[in-house]
Amino acid sequence: MNNLIINKKNREYLPKNLEIKWETIEPIFQELLSRNFNNTTDLEQWLRDRSELEAALEEDFAWRYIRMTCDTSNEKLVADFHYFATEIEPKMAPLTNELNKKFIQCPFINELDQEKYFILIRGTKKALELFRDENVPLQTEIQVEQQKYQAIAGAMSVKLDGQEYTLEQAAVRLKDVNRSIRKEAWEAISKRRLQDKETLNDLFDKLVKLRHQVALNAGFANFRDYMFQALGRFDYTPEDCFRFHGAIENQVVPVLAKQAELRKNALNLADLKPWDTEVDISGKVALKPFKNGQELIEKTISCFTKLHPALGERIEVMKANGLFDVESRKGKAPGGYNYPLAETGAPFIFMNSANTFRDLTTMVHEGGHAIHTFLTADLELNDFKHCPSEVAELASMSMELISMDEWDAYFDNEEELKRAKRDQLKDVLKTLPWVATVDQFQHWIYTNPEHTAEERNNAWKEIFVRFGANFTNWSEYPDAEAYLWQKQLHIFEVPFYYIEYGIAQLGAIAVWKNYKTNPEKGLASYLDALKLGYTKTIQEIYATAGIRFDFSPDYVQELIQFVQDELTKLND
Repeated sequence: MNNLIINKKNREYLPKNLEIKWETIEPIFQELLSRNFNNTTDLEQWLRDRSELEAALEEDFAWRYIRMTCDTSNEKLVADFHYFATEIEPKMAPLTNELNKKFIQCPFINELDQEKYFILIRGTKKALELFRDENVPLQTEIQVEQQKYQAIAGAMSVKLDGQEYTLEQAAVRLKDVNRSIRKEAWEAISKRRLQDKETLNDLFDKLVKLRHQVALNAGFANFRDYMFQALGRFDYTPEDCFRFHGAIENQVVPVLAKQAELRKNALNLADLKPWDTEVDISGKVALKPFKNGQELIEKTISCFTKLHPALGERIEVMKANGLFDVESRKGKAPGGYNYPLAETGAPFIFMNSANTFRDLTTMVHEGGHAIHTFLTADLELNDFKHCPSEVAELASMSMELISMDEWDAYFDNEEELKRAKRDQLKDVLKTLPWVATVDQFQHWIYTNPEHTAEERNNAWKEIFVRFGANFTNWSEYPDAEAYLWQKQLHIFEVPFYYIEYGIAQLGAIAVWKNYKTNPEKGLASYLDALKLGYTKTIQEIYATAGIRFDFSPDYVQELIQFVQDELTKLND
């Protein structure tokens, strides 16, 4: 088992046991700032040394974040995270800006391999354009404030049948064939969320105000326009996003409306209510692909090994090194993520499993991110590993689909396996209107920064209805509908990080289509694209995967038709 133990690369520039605190790292920044260059060799060595520092800092921050999200009630872990956010990042930001200036102003920059460094140079120039000293304290405040969402959400629980459950655990009952059990669980979850609606409203009002000020300071009219630049969206515009929304409304919403009608008839209901969307319409009990978190990890190793032995080995390495926290519990932050450990060259997977089918798809999704982390670990510079979200989510969402042929690792029964694949493809379709809803909502929020809480809720409902409102009747639960946006942590913590899921979902369907046509070539092209990290443009990375970076109406229609055809095959 020794080959499963991760050995970090030896540091060449930093002290081996460097303690990450401002007093120890400031001299390193100063040395990088004061260093002289005599040629391109010196410049490239400087880039490698700077990369080593950035990787060490990123990994230190990663562990602070991971530990805090694993136990949001632990005051020491929260304090450790806050120390980095308030004592290191604000002091680091202006020095990082000076390092960026030193790089861009270096006379030898034009002698570098322009193809190799194109993405890095472009991104550095954009960072210099956006940097403002007065935004440093604001961004620190935003970092601290948005973390409060996790503590609020992580503390939520409900009592059912006299027993306490996290919201994720309680949501398992939404798949129960007994409608009264589903209704009781949904109402309990909804009531608990609404208890904190004003607290979350106040928090979000503060975040909107702070973010808007950051945008104004940087010379933008609003935070939306600022974020398009800050996120490095060189390849599409807000208008492209609106066209995507329109394509989803026209091509996907009608398909889901028909599926909802079939669901309503199969369940013999006059109306679908919010607790009727998850239960299997066959009347069969919910799928149970694993018993506990440990079994989920073991079965995922098996699934990925069948897809390709090297992929299974990566997940096994993570298990051997304790790089998972997968089971839901009170005090744990909501959601799931894959966090790359920049120095270690491996990731940490965090999720809130309640032993459901959805947890299987979360695991293979985060597993796709994990494989991406491993494949980019040996790229020369840390910056080369910082993929844009449109590429990062392509890695994860494609894995959800191409792994399906190996899901017999989770299901012994052929009919259950087919059910799982059908559910996955239906979820793919359901994802797209939700992405469009959340993205459109964020466009509205940040281009109307003076809005009231009531106006925000009204805007949410109007947009939600445009994309189907989950195809259910909310008339008895107006508050639950109006505040549904508060359950989406991205809106609080990573603003404007959502359209990427829609773009990547389309890309993932295209990757899967290639894989179905030629599994060996399809998988190889997908992995080749991931190995590039962010050393090429998004279009070039997508082309390497054998797909188009495209979310035009015609392309959306073509891909949605493919999913529908595959669903039809599974129903035969």
